[in-house]
Amino acid sequence: MTDFSGLPLVIEAADLLPRLDCPQLILVDLTSANRYASGHIPGARWIDGKRTQLGQPPAPGLLPAMSDLQRLFSELGHRDDAVYVVYDDEGGAWSGRFIWLLDVIGHRHYHYLNGGIQAWPADTLSTEVPASANTPVTLQLHTEPTATREYLQSRLGADDLAIWDARAPEEFNGSKVLAARGGHIPGAINLEWIAGIDSNDQLRIRADIAEVLQGLGITPDKEVITHCQSHRRSGFTYLVAKSLGYPRVKAYAGSWGEWGNHPDTPVDV
Repeated sequence: MTDFSGLPLVIEAADLLPRLDCPQLILVDLTSANRYASGHIPGARWIDGKRTQLGQPPAPGLLPAMSDLQRLFSELGHRDDAVYVVYDDEGGAWSGRFIWLLDVIGHRHYHYLNGGIQAWPADTLSTEVPASANTPVTLQLHTEPTATREYLQSRLGADDLAIWDARAPEEFNGSKVLAARGGHIPGAINLEWIAGIDSNDQLRIRADIAEVLQGLGITPDKEVITHCQSHRRSGFTYLVAKSLGYPRVKAYAGSWGEWGNHPDTPVDV
């Protein structure tokens, strides 16, 4: 079985196992380096999640330089017909950010392995490291998946906007300050990213997440813009909204690192 067509964005180990030999598959491991070395899904290529970020203050979550992005996707062997399957060891944050990155480069064929390495059968792990592909890559960036600070500011107060703040409650209420100012974007809704993960089910996305979001007012009829401090944790929330079929989802990649350090952004506590 080599065809991924018809599968949802979020797949299970049972979906991936019979498809590991698919010639279009690019399997991306975003676990820690030690975790990868100790055993990973056969054929997976390890990527340090920090390579998906600019990594410079005050907004480390912004996109890396184009040259760095092209180097990254060259190593992975990126091609137009590739089907990416992404996983990590923390419940989906780095994976979700990588999926956002695929949206940014206009690549739509991807899946997230629900639960990541925790949900994979341990007796099938491998320690063999695939060689770097080093495929020539020319990328084109798309703006639709990303909300800039200016765009988000222009949308504040709109009836059809839901700002999903994926940070911890103490960051949201300003008691823990990780920028020049603490607090949150006016009108934002706080649901910490880990609240969407089922720790009793191998870190899979919790089964009732759609109902939880509905109760908070993060609904499919709205444009959902999600952020955290550096758009890692909000990688998970971006992934969740996409997996539920929300039609208008953006990530604020600058996140609180940018907003909380900017002199002209409104802040609530």
